[in-house]
Amino acid sequence: MANVLLYHHIQGLTDGVRSFADSLRQVGHTVHTPDLFDGRTFGSIEEGFGFARELGPDAIQERGIAAADELGPGLVYAGFSFGVTIAQQLAQTRPGARGALLMYSCLPVTEFGEAWPEDVPVQIHGKEGDEFFDEDLPAARELADSSANAELFVYPGDQHLFADSSLDAYDPEAAALLMERVRAFLAAT
Repeated sequence: MANVLLYHHIQGLTDGVRSFADSLRQVGHTVHTPDLFDGRTFGSIEEGFGFARELGPDAIQERGIAAADELGPGLVYAGFSFGVTIAQQLAQTRPGARGALLMYSCLPVTEFGEAWPEDVPVQIHGKEGDEFFDEDLPAARELADSSANAELFVYPGDQHLFADSSLDAYDPEAAALLMERVRAFLAAT
């Protein structure tokens, strides 16, 4: 079973993120969900970004890295949207990374190195009409094309945080398919 470090999205550690983690725990995985926002959640992406600007991106990044430091190597790094920035950095740069799950976002690989590590499998998930993911889609395609261990899954629709059951953007059908693919990925790591 996998040991997963899951970073929440810009609206915080919502009930939907907790539920997603619980679904993975129910099949035997260990899932850590650090709260980078000190218990705060937000009703919109814009409110979350406002809080993140106040807190400072460097401070949030440091909190995310500290959570990884406490757990040591051998982790699958996972992130939803905003949380992808930390998960992707750690998956690309930490020795012993077991995999990466990048949901709703993907940065260019060159942000953290010259190439994606060949021994680190990665899945990228997003919706084709999502204004935020559309910006990241070229980087996601480039990553998927550059590594035999990379998979890109693009779903129909335009909801951004579509696997978070506590938000209006929730898409049960796409979320179920994403979960099925994530479980298969974790079972193979």
